[in-house]
Amino acid sequence: MKLYAPEYYKDFACIADKCRHSCCIGWEIDVDGGTVKMYESLKGEYAAAIRESIEPGEPPHFRLSEGDRCPHLNKDGLCRIILAYGEDALCDICREHPRFYNDTPHGREVGLGMSCEEACRLILSSDGYANIIEIGDTDGECADGFDPLPFRTALYAILADRTVPYPDRLEKIGAAHGVSLSVHTDAEWRETLASLEYLDDAHRAQFQTYSSDPATPEEIEKPLERALAYFICRHCTGADSSEEFRAALGLSLFLERLLASLAKETPERLAEHARIVSEEIEYCEDNTDELKYAFWF
Repeated sequence: MKLYAPEYYKDFACIADKCRHSCCIGWEIDVDGGTVKMYESLKGEYAAAIRESIEPGEPPHFRLSEGDRCPHLNKDGLCRIILAYGEDALCDICREHPRFYNDTPHGREVGLGMSCEEACRLILSSDGYANIIEIGDTDGECADGFDPLPFRTALYAILADRTVPYPDRLEKIGAAHGVSLSVHTDAEWRETLASLEYLDDAHRAQFQTYSSDPATPEEIEKPLERALAYFICRHCTGADSSEEFRAALGLSLFLERLLASLAKETPERLAEHARIVSEEIEYCEDNTDELKYAFWF
């Protein structure tokens, strides 16, 4: 089937040692079975170090070193596996990050997650979010049933209409599917945020600045628009029913307001706030499910 991506996807490349928030630090890195078998037959002077670094389990994973660093991350922030054997020797999770995939009745879409610093820069600086382009073919079959793409296209049309004030666009997007953040008070939303799982507990306190107030400083309206387009792309595109689409849209609108709340006082740090929101919430299914639950009815 066909593989599609947002237009900005083609401009993405890992910035490796230039990244300030390496995905090789702070995450448990699972090693898929096919890669484990490949490592077992690998030749060369670094092969033994790779095999010895794998902790058996379900699934197997690299044994992190001090500071929760991947054991193959050198002092210069580069991957020893790539240096020794090239990118083809990476396990699936390392090769794919920060990509995510959604299957639709029209094909498969791939996007970039905002937890990645470089992906976040591209997403927040690109106006072509509605331009979904064909980038190749992939194995698999198109999804059956519910088609979310016409609904997404309609939402993007509302979002991109800058003749309408930004708060009004947000309201129109929610109204299109009967979604409102008023299902909870701000205090109740902050209580929910406090109950989520966090990689860094300092972010729990930061997220307590959440407000659903639609007033937004003009200087951050465009990046927030692009962020919302990304949230919709990531969470709504794979919906398999109108109910799932509505809940995913509710999550997307909530994440946009959370990001706006964090950035109102420090707009110069908006990209870093976006990266943290993605890292803490989007990469934990329990967290996204907890937030989407409010919009099921």
